[in-house]
Amino acid sequence: MNKALMAAAALVVLPIVAQAQSPSPGVYIGAEGGVNWLMNFNANTNWPAAPVVSVTPSTGFAVGGVIGYDFVGPRVELEGVYRYNTTNVGLPGTALNNQAGQLGIMANLLYDFMPGSIITPYIGAGAGLGLVDSNSSLGSTTFAYQGIVGLGWLVDTNFRVNLDGRYYGTSNPTVNGQQWTNNNFSVMLGLQVKFVGAAAPPPPPAPATAAPSFMVFFDWDRANLSQQALNTIKQAAAAFKSKGTARITATGHTDTTGPEAYNMALSLRRANAVKDALVREGVPAAAITVIGRGQKGLLVQTGPNVREPQNRRVEIVIN
Repeated sequence: MNKALMAAAALVVLPIVAQAQSPSPGVYIGAEGGVNWLMNFNANTNWPAAPVVSVTPSTGFAVGGVIGYDFVGPRVELEGVYRYNTTNVGLPGTALNNQAGQLGIMANLLYDFMPGSIITPYIGAGAGLGLVDSNSSLGSTTFAYQGIVGLGWLVDTNFRVNLDGRYYGTSNPTVNGQQWTNNNFSVMLGLQVKFVGAAAPPPPPAPATAAPSFMVFFDWDRANLSQQALNTIKQAAAAFKSKGTARITATGHTDTTGPEAYNMALSLRRANAVKDALVREGVPAAAITVIGRGQKGLLVQTGPNVREPQNRRVEIVIN
């Protein structure tokens, strides 16, 4: 049963973790709060009748705010958290008079292990200033330190929710001659807002590169190649060889004089004449495709029975 529940939980969590985002560096601010446990301790007092008092604090709260910078992975931040717990004893001075309040001002260094995932585990450590019983003129200023382990939920590029556990401690505070150890465990829930600019628009697509093409023209009702046509075919063969791996399409055309069926056959003869010349220039016959289009695809639009030289052609395209 337990194995089945664990497997079901894994099926739910794994797709969430796997969803990738594109995080961006930026400044963030946040608010946080949760539960604080001040550990039991013995207080050294200035009472002759009770030099040592055992203190059992009740479960309290922690609340604070943070400002930081996310480098996408590492994060640095400045944090202020106020912790409050009631105690079971009353001693002179606010610090242990049935309550203990403390403010930690910390510089933290944290690390997100999967900053591109929706759910990312993180660890951190901090050091700074601890003000114990800071609401009293008898408050004690101490050195403070903490360790953090948590999970972050990246709602989107701007919002993040954190849930973490913390150990928070200070050097021994002393208030009105009373000294004790200060060790805390907290569970904190936080919401952060990151200030990132709008994503840059994607670069425009690269312009399409036109395939090299050449054009060979013919006399009226002819399929033989002129010297100019042979020179053009030689250029096309050189372009084919320079590409290494390519194919050639030779498409024949006619003008609008003559019957349609005759012109279709004439366009094929012209295309095959170009193919034969390409083969003589060293282009493999298997790399050449021959097409006849007859009167279709006019280069210059004309009416019927017009002897237009620009339409009597073969187009050579190298792909």
